[in-house]
Amino acid sequence: MAEQNSIIEIKNLSKAYKQKHKVVNALNDISLDIKEGEIFGIIGLSGAGKSTLVRCMNFLEKPTGGSVIFNGKDLGSLSKKDLNMVRRDITMIFQQFNLLMQRTALENVCFPMELAKVKKEDARKRAKELLEMVGLGDRLDSYPSQLSGGQKQRVAIARALATNPKVLLCDEATSALDPNTTNSVLSLLKEINKQLGVTIIIITHEMSVIERICNRVAIIDKSQIAEVAPVEELFSNPKTEIGKHLVYPDEIRDNKDFSNLALRVVFNGISSYEPVIANMILECKTPVNILFADTRNVDGKAMGQMIIQLPDDAVIASKMRHYLSKQEVIVEEVDLNV
Repeated sequence: MAEQNSIIEIKNLSKAYKQKHKVVNALNDISLDIKEGEIFGIIGLSGAGKSTLVRCMNFLEKPTGGSVIFNGKDLGSLSKKDLNMVRRDITMIFQQFNLLMQRTALENVCFPMELAKVKKEDARKRAKELLEMVGLGDRLDSYPSQLSGGQKQRVAIARALATNPKVLLCDEATSALDPNTTNSVLSLLKEINKQLGVTIIIITHEMSVIERICNRVAIIDKSQIAEVAPVEELFSNPKTEIGKHLVYPDEIRDNKDFSNLALRVVFNGISSYEPVIANMILECKTPVNILFADTRNVDGKAMGQMIIQLPDDAVIASKMRHYLSKQEVIVEEVDLNV
């Protein structure tokens, strides 16, 4: 597979705000390299700085330091006119849709083309095509108040695609939607990425969103990048404490009644369908306590995780570890009292 070109390079970026008598660092020495055509996730807890970062990518927020290179152009060196031209190539959708309430779906999608001085008939033709693409070909004349949350977000996606952008920024775009609608919107974004080759950057606090759609992910924590990895690698083996916090199931993190001695077993691909734990129990002739188990679709692959409590007998526990080490699974110790 050929090497993908970089579409956005962020180098040593920082952003600080003055608040009364102190300076607050929202971003500190951020460096990222986002490849053309990928779906890249940025995840972090509330207040970590992820929304500030995405607004620095198109210079809606001007960084305090560092640089943002888009398609070979340093955004910090561009004139206001040139920057506005570049922003047609970096469009954005938001949690609250930001539609014009007095305009129909068709008119909302036409709006950015009006600003770009596209001929009215050409704009309407493209707007209709885009609304068809997002599944709203029968709602051209509907106003936002007549649409569901998922339909509003689909209009927002169509509007964001109106200027043929190279990058689509999605800032918590599914946070206001129910799970079924979230899944349908994510499926749509994945199809748009596949059909149009648009680079999509997903900003979210939900690991399930990252797992479902993204190829790679950056974790931002306390205004800094904590970890960058392919999503499958992060799920299999998170290296940082914040990575483990995001990947480990809530049911385990929030329960302090378990003993310390536990293993997280990650099943990848074919091994997801193998009875590894059942075979281990038969081999060692001792049961284990299964604290948690689930399967997930991670970047299009079937993956699963299971957290098991080993027996108190050190010899049997060692035998179980040895058995698992020979299987096609990833095993790591989990401290349940952290």
